Amino acid sequence: MQINILKSKIHRVTVTDANLNYIGSITIDENLMEAAEIVEYEKVQIVNVTTGSRIETYAIRGERSSGTVCLNGAAAHLFHVGDVVIIMAYTWLEQKEATTFKPKIIFPDTKTNMLL
Repeated sequence: MQINILKSKIHRVTVTDANLNYIGSITIDENLMEAAEIVEYEKVQIVNVTTGSRIETYAIRGERSSGTVCLNGAAAHLFHVGDVVIIMAYTWLEQKEATTFKPKIIFPDTKTNMLL
């Protein structure tokens, strides 16, 4: 039996932009994506700590070392500049493998979105 388990987490970063006129997705600083082992176009869940909103979309690579966390498209209605969010990606694992699996969790500076 397989179970869906947390693979990666960017814990508490601040939204730097919300672009309603974009087709969709979340743009994330390339350094953050690499550190959390999230690949471009991977499905992610974003939880808005500030408002409680949750969405699923896909990640796209933002400019390296920019601190960018930009919600694009319709998500721009639910996430605003200054909101604190958690970004998570999941994977499917065999239940036995999942008992020893450790997700990649990073804790960037919430004010700058830079790695500590």
